[in-house]
Amino acid sequence: MKILNSIISKISEIIEKITGARMDEEQDDHETRVLRHRRRAVLRIVIVAAVILAGTLIAKTMVERQQYSGYKVVSEKASEETAAAQYIEVDGNLLKYNGDGAALVDMQGKVLWSENYDIESPAIDVCGKSAVIYSRKGTQMVIVGADGRVGSVEAQMPILKAKVAPQSGVVAILEDGENTWINYYSTKGEQIAMAKTRIDSPGYPVDLSISPNGMLLMVTYLFVDKGIPKSYVAFYNFGNTGQNQMDNMVSGYTYSGVLVPEVNYLSESLSVAFRDDGFTVYKGNQIPKENCTVTVEKEIVSTFCSEKYIGLIFNSDASDKHYALQVYNTQGELKLEEHFNMDYNTVKISGDSILMYNEAQLCIFSMKGIQKFSGTLEEGNILNVFKTGANRYQLITNNGIKTIKLK
Repeated sequence: MKILNSIISKISEIIEKITGARMDEEQDDHETRVLRHRRRAVLRIVIVAAVILAGTLIAKTMVERQQYSGYKVVSEKASEETAAAQYIEVDGNLLKYNGDGAALVDMQGKVLWSENYDIESPAIDVCGKSAVIYSRKGTQMVIVGADGRVGSVEAQMPILKAKVAPQSGVVAILEDGENTWINYYSTKGEQIAMAKTRIDSPGYPVDLSISPNGMLLMVTYLFVDKGIPKSYVAFYNFGNTGQNQMDNMVSGYTYSGVLVPEVNYLSESLSVAFRDDGFTVYKGNQIPKENCTVTVEKEIVSTFCSEKYIGLIFNSDASDKHYALQVYNTQGELKLEEHFNMDYNTVKISGDSILMYNEAQLCIFSMKGIQKFSGTLEEGNILNVFKTGANRYQLITNNGIKTIKLK
């Protein structure tokens, strides 16, 4: 504090000299001395705040640039059921599910709710605080939220893929021989809308995504025109804007010779279509339009995204690195490009970290391009990883849930 006070005093003197504010105290009247006192008090507050802010920024920068070579386990909870269940992050908690039921647990392992059901070959989709657990190639869907089961849906045909819309319902691609259907159901199981698709009109539905408010549906179709494979990305609006349009379709875009295997809504008004030659971002909360397109020449190995970022991974041209990582913002601007060696089977964004892992190894990049950690974890086969705090990560392994801290 003595050093800080000395610095503040020196700065005060310099500022007063520069501004001509220093006066002869013998000539000062009472009002002038009061004003000077107030000015000095304000100045001290400003300087203290600036020093604190500078210290905070320096500490933050040091943490962001810190790299780690090891870790320690700070908590663990053994579970014989872990290997038989799957885990996914839902709004800061973990949703554990299998064919017999689901349970939401917090990061300390406390069960918040549990639900029983009987679903063969369960698959899942998450949006916000909601999730749909459905039977792949079956007909059952269970919708859950922050407090447990929200509703159930029984489809008329086998389910190929389903996506959840919080507070609204679920959309599913259904198989019907040579035809497919895209059906929209409420949380009560009532059918809101349906559309029949054929391979020639508008094509085979490959993937779909629904906006967080449930109003917009995005579907990517694949079809062949005169021997040329083409992709069609369509947007359906289930609000007032789409009521006067055929099948509620409000916009659509055709890409010749391009495959679009994956689409995702990033927010209410932003969505992305991953193409085999890059990606396209669409903008609009009523009638989505193309906002930007990033085209790449290399073969894309993996894709991932969050609300703010879109990521691509390629095989690297560097002799000493296997993979190249690129991260863009939603305006298509390249924000990060790095190389790494670890062979991975999963890549995702958790918090402000990019996580890549396989059964035994974990690699972590920050959004600043710093490789925070890369190494082998001796905690069992890794099933999933989530960031839970500064340098803390939750590991789901075949023998339990563990929290590790990088060191």
